[in-house]
Amino acid sequence: MNNPTIGIDSVSWRDAFRIELRAEAIGLATRGWPVVPGTAPAGDGVSGPVPVHDDWQERAVADSGDVIEWWGGEVYSVLVATGSYVDAVEVDAELGHRAATLLRETGRPAPILAMPNGKWVFLTESGGELAGELATRPGVVRHGMGSWVPLPPTPFAHGVVHWRVKPEVWEWKLPRAGALHGVLARALATLPDNRDSEFHVHAA
Repeated sequence: MNNPTIGIDSVSWRDAFRIELRAEAIGLATRGWPVVPGTAPAGDGVSGPVPVHDDWQERAVADSGDVIEWWGGEVYSVLVATGSYVDAVEVDAELGHRAATLLRETGRPAPILAMPNGKWVFLTESGGELAGELATRPGVVRHGMGSWVPLPPTPFAHGVVHWRVKPEVWEWKLPRAGALHGVLARALATLPDNRDSEFHVHAA
């Protein structure tokens, strides 16, 4: 015999989570962040959410009325479209941890996301290109025009996206892309594999 409370609890959880996602999306939109709805995880093979609508780039406008409608009845992920207001740099955990340490030492932390797949994502103002050493490092991805990143509390198959450093820590100001890229480059230079490479080059 089926237990009716299981279905009720599932529906209640879904509604609560949808409301939380919608509240986050509305809060971001009111601050000018171009959020769009993304897919929810469908199984173990899902690597991450993608925009629900084909015309998501046209929909990426900061209008809380649209956001309320989009998140009105579905459990959509929260994505921010990059390239117009916010950009992002996605890195591996080793580089992310070192860069976060350097940022703390400056007293001017950037908003940082932690992904369930182990990636760290640093948010910046739009603009700028990655320096060569960063652009060629495996696993480093710059998200600019035509891309997006998931924001908390977006669900993955094995967890949710969460903040390591929340935007309000810096009063919702985004760091300049060039400055953040410089911190990432300095962090990269301190990693053991890069120090070893530099030693061998100088020794030769």
